[in-house]
Amino acid sequence: MASSFNEHPEIAARFPDLHPAFNAQEAVVESNRCLNCFDAPCTAACPTHIDVPKFIKKIASGNVRGSAHSILEANVLAASCSRVCPVQVLCEGSCVMHRYNKQPIEIGRLQRFAMETFYDAGGKMPLRAKHERSEKIACIGAGPASLACAAELRQYGYQVTVFDKLPLPGGLNTYGVAEYKLRTADSLREIELIRGIGVNIEQKEIDQAALKQMEKDFDIIFIGVGLGEMHKLDMTGADVDGIVDALEFIADYKHGRRLEAGSKVVVIGAGNTAIDAANASRRLGAEHVHIIYRRDAENMSAFDFEYEHAKQEGVKFLWWTLPVAIHSDGGKLKSLECVNVSVDAQGKLAHVPGSNFHVECDLVIPAIGQSPLMEMLSKVHGVKVEKGRIVIDRATGKTSNTKYFAGGDCVNGGREVVDAVADGKRAARGIAAALSQAEVKAHG
Repeated sequence: MASSFNEHPEIAARFPDLHPAFNAQEAVVESNRCLNCFDAPCTAACPTHIDVPKFIKKIASGNVRGSAHSILEANVLAASCSRVCPVQVLCEGSCVMHRYNKQPIEIGRLQRFAMETFYDAGGKMPLRAKHERSEKIACIGAGPASLACAAELRQYGYQVTVFDKLPLPGGLNTYGVAEYKLRTADSLREIELIRGIGVNIEQKEIDQAALKQMEKDFDIIFIGVGLGEMHKLDMTGADVDGIVDALEFIADYKHGRRLEAGSKVVVIGAGNTAIDAANASRRLGAEHVHIIYRRDAENMSAFDFEYEHAKQEGVKFLWWTLPVAIHSDGGKLKSLECVNVSVDAQGKLAHVPGSNFHVECDLVIPAIGQSPLMEMLSKVHGVKVEKGRIVIDRATGKTSNTKYFAGGDCVNGGREVVDAVADGKRAARGIAAALSQAEVKAHG
């Protein structure tokens, strides 16, 4: 069954593209700037190793369809990645143009041009497998890691089913990426491409009984469940209405369930998700948006370009600030009490005496990280988990239980979409090798 989603017109109007797409003429001009390096550092910097000079050269020669196919060979979620990848620190950050003090090739926008031209023309992905194989693989979770794993396995001819508890597949691409970066409809378009080569995607809650049945029905199970809920605030007054975690906030507005953010918003945390939530609050009409962080800009986990974008959106930052209590009046959120902090002689944060102050707010958005899905992972017997992460062989994705492979955030703790895609693809090759070895032994 195809994924269906209707974008709310008000959200579409408030969240136009952050970086407008190239038109055909602009794409050709930009592609002709590329030096087509033989040992391209941009390709090496891409976790999925897209052959960047190859796809750019095809754009320059007018073969946009061929360019898209070249990209898809390396990354089945290339359209999403062209929008959400931190290209400034990956492919474009490695561009040789930097050596000549010139603007790096806009690889991300060229990739987006190729992929969107492909999709707009109704492009389909060819199935490479010449023969159908009987082995069946289940992928738990329908985020980037599982989708990449499923697509790659299908290209080998395996029968693959992806299971996810949510109504729409795609994981954070569908639910958790800021709308001005990646629209839900664009995420779902990629999923239809993957369905088009024969990958089955089903909505299903995986409990203990379901997992046991899957172990009987499938030859291999890939775990790509990502991370769990965001950490909750642990402070006085945190049970009041008006506190919404960042991922829930983003999913709500992306899917038209929230069309405003109130007047005064405080975001706690300084990662990329915190930045996305703060920027969205501004676009949803908030007059005052503050990001509160316990250290300074040098220590924030958000990328520098995300920080600069937030300042342009009108977000204010309060550094060396720690929230200590939430105050309400008649059950209505009123303010967030904070205290200034400094680093003591032991390198630990310490409250600055007498520095308590209040930030008025009608919405608090915690963005203080996600917890691992320990409840889910504890159900998988024989799979080693350390510090909330599944332990794998990095080259193959194999876990300590030969029935299971894994990749994505449940393994790396939460990285970029392109890293999850690379994990899934690597695991697919590991699964194919393991099944081939088993076949050889069975007929030996």
